[in-house]
Amino acid sequence: MFKRILISIGSALAMHAVQAAEPVILVFGDSLSAGYGIAANQAWPKLLEQNLAKQGKKYRIVNASVSGETTAGGLTRFPASLKQHQPKWVILALGSNDGLRGLPIASMKQNLGSMIKQAQNAGAKVHLIGMQMPPNYGASYTRQFAAAYPELAKTYKVSLSPFLLEPIIQQNRYFQPDQLHPTAAAQPILLQYILKDFQI
Repeated sequence: MFKRILISIGSALAMHAVQAAEPVILVFGDSLSAGYGIAANQAWPKLLEQNLAKQGKKYRIVNASVSGETTAGGLTRFPASLKQHQPKWVILALGSNDGLRGLPIASMKQNLGSMIKQAQNAGAKVHLIGMQMPPNYGASYTRQFAAAYPELAKTYKVSLSPFLLEPIIQQNRYFQPDQLHPTAAAQPILLQYILKDFQI
């Protein structure tokens, strides 16, 4: 019995060592990355891990996305996530909830910029994923919101996927009944869109 326990502990330690040796990609977003309404293994971050593994690229995906998160909330959580996971890459996908709440774009940009700087100072590369707002938010707000992400990418010299939902936005069948969150069937499409600009 004692021998079996020792073997079990040894196996667990070995597995932990393997995981620790794998570089981490930290996905830091909201419900669109958390896989709201679908199984966790169907969301695009999990599909990304599988895609990289098929290419022989051994990365461990840590999905720290939280449904409903704003950039201000993310900024509060971000330092602890960086310290805990020490990622090689950070995929930053926040801002949609700022826009849906009509929050100031200047504050959103400041929060995202702060997270990008923190990641870079910690030695991580950053890939930024942008969003866009529907036209009912007003032409000025929607224009400035969409422009915020390319501006940040240029300022901090990071790669960018300008609008996560671009490949499915005109196809209702890829959205859940709330017409906000993508279905499981949409996740591979979103991943392929991200992979056009996120290259390891």
